[in-house]
Amino acid sequence: MKILAADPLPDFRLRLVFSDGTNGVVDLSDIAGRGVFQAWLKPGVFDQVTVTDYGALNWPGDLDLCPDSMYLRATGQEPEELFPALKHIVAHA
Repeated sequence: MKILAADPLPDFRLRLVFSDGTNGVVDLSDIAGRGVFQAWLKPGVFDQVTVTDYGALNWPGDLDLCPDSMYLRATGQEPEELFPALKHIVAHA
């Protein structure tokens, strides 16, 4: 799964378009200001989001987020729904 487009919205939200045609809004306010994501609190930094060639989100300072985690946030799915093989692993743990 890749992110094809990311448009910043107010309050640390992003409108995302994925390679399977899915689109949605993800709210990243829960991580804004935490750890390395403290950089987003500086005016304009969050709005500098780009999409890498690998379909991940990237910000100045080598801040990045993987497309799979963003897809889960956008769709509300659980990891086992996106990666069916995890059901087998979890069942045998």
